[in-house]
Amino acid sequence: TMNVDHEISLLVEEIRRLGTKNADGQVSVKFGVLFADEKCANLFEALVGTLKAAKRRKIVTYQGELLLQGVHDNVDIMLLQD
Repeated sequence: TMNVDHEISLLVEEIRRLGTKNADGQVSVKFGVLFADEKCANLFEALVGTLKAAKRRKIVTYQGELLLQGVHDNVDIMLLQD
């Protein structure tokens, strides 16, 4: 079974590693950057699923429901909490 909490905590770490802070001190990363990252590709079996779970728990936010590689590469994924 997938441990969702663990997957989400890994996701938060990767967003911090790959993302940049904005003026408000919030970290964000483009979906395309996250998706194309080799470490992320190896870590997450279902990156989109993990993102959706994190969004439901208000840990991250982004525009739209489902993120698709290519189409949504420019969508910002914003970290809401540490």
